[in-house]
Amino acid sequence: MLPSMELASLHDKFIVPLAVYSRVSTSLCNSSKRTVPFRSLRQRNLCYASSSEALVANSRKDNEKQSSSGVVVSKKEDASGDLKSWMHKNGLPPCKVVLLERPSHDAKHMPIHYIAASEDLQAGDVAFSVPNSLVVTLERVLGNETIAELLTTNKLSELACLALYLMYEKKQGKKSFWYPYIRELDRQRGRGQLAVESPLLWSEDELAYLTGSPTKAEVLERADGIKREYDELDTVWFMAGSLFQQYPYDIPTEAFPFEIFKQAFVAIQSCVVHLQKVSLARRFALVPLGPPLLAYRSNCKAMLSAVDGAVELVVDRPYKAGEPIVVWCGPQPNSKLLINYGFVDEDNQYDRIVIKAALNTEDPQYQEKRMVAQRNGRLSVQVFQIYVGKEKEAISDVLPYLRLGYVSDPSEMQTVICSQGPICPVSPCMERAVLDQLVDYFMNRLAGYSTSLSEDELMLADHNLNPKKRVATQLVRLEKKILNACLQATFDLINQLPDHTVSPCPAPYAPILK
Repeated sequence: MLPSMELASLHDKFIVPLAVYSRVSTSLCNSSKRTVPFRSLRQRNLCYASSSEALVANSRKDNEKQSSSGVVVSKKEDASGDLKSWMHKNGLPPCKVVLLERPSHDAKHMPIHYIAASEDLQAGDVAFSVPNSLVVTLERVLGNETIAELLTTNKLSELACLALYLMYEKKQGKKSFWYPYIRELDRQRGRGQLAVESPLLWSEDELAYLTGSPTKAEVLERADGIKREYDELDTVWFMAGSLFQQYPYDIPTEAFPFEIFKQAFVAIQSCVVHLQKVSLARRFALVPLGPPLLAYRSNCKAMLSAVDGAVELVVDRPYKAGEPIVVWCGPQPNSKLLINYGFVDEDNQYDRIVIKAALNTEDPQYQEKRMVAQRNGRLSVQVFQIYVGKEKEAISDVLPYLRLGYVSDPSEMQTVICSQGPICPVSPCMERAVLDQLVDYFMNRLAGYSTSLSEDELMLADHNLNPKKRVATQLVRLEKKILNACLQATFDLINQLPDHTVSPCPAPYAPILK
């Protein structure tokens, strides 16, 4: 594997998500040595190939020219045809979309491509219908559905299998049927339509933008998961007959360094489509006209759908010719949108934060409380989802669980056990203690961020703000707004208490909030 500093340097210059600076096996570099025993082959020094013919050049000046229409076009694209032309040559029927581009925030990178309406569209129009022959699924990659199902229920995800397949295809360069599609993925560099890579590819300093947000820990946990999948890649190679026949000497972990696999994995993650009402082996699909060329929106209803022999997109709203086409990203919070696709949606009705509450295991009445919680559909460690705009309702949902944790008198506990529903006897001092714990919890979470809400607003007003810092600031700002709304809802409940002079009850076994 290349040293980490060298990899970082390569990434800054010209490594792209599927740009495989692969350690090509000896068999590919010298076909006359194919008879070398398998074991000794693994021990040989590996030779390196840049697969330069399939890489996005790092110099736009050398590889672009002005088309007659005034649009900047890559010389390579002009010579071999763009993605849509390749698709039409291979079975894509006439459609109502066009491939356009917008400049990247970094002049060193190629412009961002996006799908736009080629004519005026009305809600219900079919924008495009991609035949299954141009869709990449596990069923296609692994040769048969049985192997696909076996792999996806074991230690490997569909994303890892798809990433491995496209990395192998990448090594074939222009000989690969998928070359135009892989080149398009290279061009996008795993960036969404806001031109920002997933935080999985951010540096440690860039991840610091997320200080205080649980998303930072999610990113690190996801990165660890990708590493575990990388360590299992050889399992795919040995089990998947189609891959073994095509690449008999290219053992995955020898052919591809981890950093390259990670970039490929993130690129696939940003564009994979989850199809409904299909077999397990076809549920995750790579659709060449799909994301990241399509922009995601949380308030959109249009979805890529599997129909007879194709994957089609029916638009949910009218479009003027030239307008970008959007699709629904699913009911995901902004933290997931940032990790998966590199963007944050300010109008995301599915945005939420999480409160994790746990009964105190040192409580002598822990087992009784655990039983009562389970009877009411709760767990001893309960996760509460706090949706944006529903903070008051969420606090009302959390309170019965916390009150249960505060019960200390055995006779009161017996009353709770015998009662129906999540009702606990509440004294004024207990209610004040419960609400005070919530106030402290929300204030501590807000204090964990490195900036205040007003500072976030000032940063976002700066049009020159680094794009990664912008999306990170958008995320933490929206999280803080939910936390502040929760805090205000809790203060409102405190203000409704009949006697504000009552001190909180002592709580030696108070529930734990995380």
